[in-house]
Amino acid sequence: QVQLVESGGGLVQAGGSLRLSCAASGRTFSSVGYGWFRQAPGKEREFVAAISRSGVYTYYADSVKGRFTISRDNAKNTVYLQMNSLKPEDTAVYYCAADRDQYLGGSYYYSQGATYDYWGQGTQVTVSS
Repeated sequence: QVQLVESGGGLVQAGGSLRLSCAASGRTFSSVGYGWFRQAPGKEREFVAAISRSGVYTYYADSVKGRFTISRDNAKNTVYLQMNSLKPEDTAVYYCAADRDQYLGGSYYYSQGATYDYWGQGTQVTVSS
């Protein structure tokens, strides 16, 4: 099993920045793709960003393109989400997830939360006006 622990959430003003981290442990990580999801009160969980097993391909929800950047550091077994120009509507609990499928991928696949095998506990991001 892969264990995931998120950190870096907090309270920021609109226009500010945060960098979320997701530390992974438990198994080999070279075969794992990662995604970030978020869920606001009263809303469905939504896809934010993902990075492929190789790290070559990244995918973003339209709502965060140009503002958020996903990256990974295999030496540190960590995936990051850099969030800039934050808006109040970005307020949510952010979750990282890992997908160990060795064959499937692409934008549609990684945007579907049901395909991920492992999930972290989440970290709260609150953006004030």
